[in-house]
Amino acid sequence: MKPTPLHLVVSTGDLIEPGHAIEIRQNKYLNNLIEQDHRAVKRIVRPMLGFQSFRSARVTLQGIELVHITKKGQMIIVTRQELSPAEQFYSLAA
Repeated sequence: MKPTPLHLVVSTGDLIEPGHAIEIRQNKYLNNLIEQDHRAVKRIVRPMLGFQSFRSARVTLQGIELVHITKKGQMIIVTRQELSPAEQFYSLAA
């Protein structure tokens, strides 16, 4: 079976369930926000010159992402009062 371009599949409706609309967006800049966010991780990891094992890489990258998300204010902790990013980080260790 020869692969079919997506626009032909959408126009014929072969793989689309009724009631589900698909919007095709052709914009080469959609990935820029993700790359900007990833830049902070790369900036921290680059001087480390690699990891000894997959486990250490996973744990280290999770910690870096956690701090980055906390700084951006995207981490939600349900409490009665507002916590600073440092207090949120310390509450994770408790």
